[in-house]
Amino acid sequence: MSSTLSAQKLLQSARISPEIFKLRPDYRALLMTVEGVPPGPSDSISEALLIDAETNAKNLLSKHPVTEIPHIAAWRETYKAFGSKPQKTRNSLEALTRRAENGLPRINRLTDIYNAISVKHQIPLGGEDLEKYDGSPFLIRATGQEQFQAFTGGELQTELAAPGEPIWCDDTGITCRRWNWRQGPRTALSDATTNVLIIFDALGPLSDEALLAAAEELASTLKSISPEVQCAKRLIKA
Repeated sequence: MSSTLSAQKLLQSARISPEIFKLRPDYRALLMTVEGVPPGPSDSISEALLIDAETNAKNLLSKHPVTEIPHIAAWRETYKAFGSKPQKTRNSLEALTRRAENGLPRINRLTDIYNAISVKHQIPLGGEDLEKYDGSPFLIRATGQEQFQAFTGGELQTELAAPGEPIWCDDTGITCRRWNWRQGPRTALSDATTNVLIIFDALGPLSDEALLAAAEELASTLKSISPEVQCAKRLIKA
């Protein structure tokens, strides 16, 4: 994030194309900036949250197949609506929930915390390193000409977004493909990340109250790590 672009300006300048709301009128994005997070490895705070999330996921999976959990089912329907096969390209929430039964990944404290909140509250979350971010986020439907870089087999490859797929972008290019499927390495969180943009993607089965409760738990958890942590958020809807 540019030193001249404050968190509030970044949030207020964020935009979502009307084409997104034509596809899903019930879609909402909650954007949260978190600044001043002390970087660190997985610890007792993140471990407790991950265990809680795993327990919640196992309870859900004992009652429903993963594809019938309400928010996951809604995202699978949405992927089909823009021409993606959900069994091949799973949204981040479904991918994590499927992993929860055998244990969620342990990466670093910040990533572990937001993964745990995603699974516990059943909301796809994306995390972007604000120091690597260019301008404000925007969500559009791809023309099919937008380039995206990703690692494939350990090699950095350039591919094109599929026409019509929703893509999160900054002023440099795509930051995440297919709404919440694959994040690009350019803005990905690292072990050194201290300033982050978290994107919560919500559809109809999830209420605004539940969405805000998830954001509040994430903010309060990160603030408990250090009094220097500052959070700001904005809810965008049709």
